[in-house]
Amino acid sequence: MLLDLIRPKESSDPTPLVLWIHGGAFVGGSKEELSGYFQMIAAQGYTVAAPRYSLAPKHHYPTPLRQIGEALAFLEGNAARLRLDPDRIVIAGDSAGAHIAAQIATLVSTPGYSRLVGVPAPLDRQRLLGLILACGPYDLSLADDTDTPADAVLIKTSLWAYSGKRKFMDEVSLAPWSITNYLTPGFPPTLITVGNADPLRAHSERLAEALSKVGLEPETVFWPDMDPPLGHEYQFLLDTEPAQVFLGRMLAFLAEKTGATDAQLLSGTGEGEEQDLP
Repeated sequence: MLLDLIRPKESSDPTPLVLWIHGGAFVGGSKEELSGYFQMIAAQGYTVAAPRYSLAPKHHYPTPLRQIGEALAFLEGNAARLRLDPDRIVIAGDSAGAHIAAQIATLVSTPGYSRLVGVPAPLDRQRLLGLILACGPYDLSLADDTDTPADAVLIKTSLWAYSGKRKFMDEVSLAPWSITNYLTPGFPPTLITVGNADPLRAHSERLAEALSKVGLEPETVFWPDMDPPLGHEYQFLLDTEPAQVFLGRMLAFLAEKTGATDAQLLSGTGEGEEQDLP
């Protein structure tokens, strides 16, 4: 396993850690595709860790959860050398990576959930200060909830590959995949976004509703109908106003949850390197 580590260029003090899990429908995508986005975050005074995880169909659920847990253990164990503050961690993800990130948060906040999934909680809840979720899937029962047959086929094929089960919606062992059914008031503060024309829009809306039902108030960046419509992963199209709006909201969320001050927010680019995980 490898991860990319992008630090703020001018910082020598321990910085908050943002661990970002890339998307790709569980079968593709890579950390390298988002390196520019990570540099923008790092330039604001954060260290961004972008782990690689094994992809379906060769590797099945919950393998990526175990690997992200190993990445977190590596980062915490090497926090002094890597100039990280292990008590200020935010986990983020986009698309499939948002689901993995949300499951990590559920592992550390819902008693008994790690036993159901078969993966140990990878860190103490008090160290996880926030969660950023962009355009992710969170509920298996919504696999058919799409506007077009093509979207439904893509979603079902990806989940078949990831789960290793053709009839994944009927598989009892996959019930914990739907995190909307396992939330507790201990779930970390969460920022959720999705495009208005994203085929996974219903997932983000249901997650926000489920969090509200357990007494939490997630921050959301949801969009009304607009022209042009906002599709899947709209937040990375930085030449558009909606993507810039979300970027601003995300940086404000990070600053608030990690306790960053104006003096700690830096300008300039981040410096990156690749780290080997044992």
